[in-house]
Amino acid sequence: MNRILAVNRMLAVILGGGAGTRLFPLTRDRAKPAVPLAGKYRLVDVPVSNCINSGLERIFLVTQYNSASLNNHVARAYVFDRFRGGFVTVLAAEQTPASEKWYQGTADAVRRSIPHIRSFAHDQVAILSGDQLYAMDYRDMLAHHKDSRADITIAATPVVAADVPGFGILKTDDEQRVTEFYEKPPLTALAGKESRVSPEMEAAGRIYLASMGIYIFEASVLCDVLDERPDDHDFGKEIIPAALRERRVVAYPFTGYWNDIGTVRSFFETNLMLAQPHPEFNLYDPAMPLYTNARMLPPAKVTRSRVEDSIVGEGSVIIDSEVTESVVGIRSYIGARTRIHRTVLMGADYYRWADTNATGRVRGPARPGVGDDTVIEGAIVDKNAAIGERCTITNAAGVRDGEGQGFYIRDGIVVVLKNAEIEDGTVI
Repeated sequence: MNRILAVNRMLAVILGGGAGTRLFPLTRDRAKPAVPLAGKYRLVDVPVSNCINSGLERIFLVTQYNSASLNNHVARAYVFDRFRGGFVTVLAAEQTPASEKWYQGTADAVRRSIPHIRSFAHDQVAILSGDQLYAMDYRDMLAHHKDSRADITIAATPVVAADVPGFGILKTDDEQRVTEFYEKPPLTALAGKESRVSPEMEAAGRIYLASMGIYIFEASVLCDVLDERPDDHDFGKEIIPAALRERRVVAYPFTGYWNDIGTVRSFFETNLMLAQPHPEFNLYDPAMPLYTNARMLPPAKVTRSRVEDSIVGEGSVIIDSEVTESVVGIRSYIGARTRIHRTVLMGADYYRWADTNATGRVRGPARPGVGDDTVIEGAIVDKNAAIGERCTITNAAGVRDGEGQGFYIRDGIVVVLKNAEIEDGTVI
């Protein structure tokens, strides 16, 4: 079957409902997939863009916690023309006669979305995560699924032994059929858990297959496994291990860049990686573009400043300052004689010089941005934060975890909160 025709018979379900506790405080006011990325995107843009680049344009986004900003972003960013039949539809958690509870896990979220999914003709369903960074053509995974005559296909990335305890590990046979599933095995129990991988991966020591939390199900199989195990709430921990005994489950090895952005540390390091001269993930690949909300902002303006190994979002203004190895988000303002190093500035929803009364804003400081003579290093500054003049935010004391007025420290990283105001002369 033609690849385009085949993908037209598949639906995508993006899971965006988790509370994102490990990403707190970035998830204090937003859902995890709504967390900004690389100065202008949001995490949800990654799976949606992969779908669009794969010709997969019937997409459901399942949401639950703090979903308002996520819903608004999706509604603004992904509007398909009426002749193509594509859509990105948000399925918010809802009470029904069958269930009055919140979603209890990934499988429960999909189970309770089945009535909506069944409204559209389809042969397969792709289950995708809303908090990962990778570029994948799902048509290749679908072709592998069909060629393998699989009931369920799991995308898997080869990892080294040291990374195994952080993942669900698949054991496969020579035909890539999954024979065993191990949930986050300890380093002391790795014997016999390796799988056959490519010579390149074997040479690099990446001989263990980690589940990426990306699945393709035959439509009938998805309904059956969810109906047969109504008390199982999670795909990785419950549904998939049980399916191994009764279904044909295969692995789809994926050797490209992939990262699960599940913690403040991984979020921080991933953003800084994108600003490197030769990053592991390429934002500038014309074959796999990342889409997002088109904001129609002017170019960034840099005056008498040094900017090195950094990403600068549109609409930003940098005056007589130094920015190195950092991400500067849209509409950022950096005042004179300020130094920003290894920092993620998420930018702002409005300009520092905007009339907030005219824009109708009722939340957020009047003058977001970074004031004059300030030093910020090793930090994340969330949206609309206003940092005063002569501030020092470097965590020089090496605090591991803590909090104060307008900020938290997580894993040694200072996180200035969304809409926070940091007074002149503050030292963190």
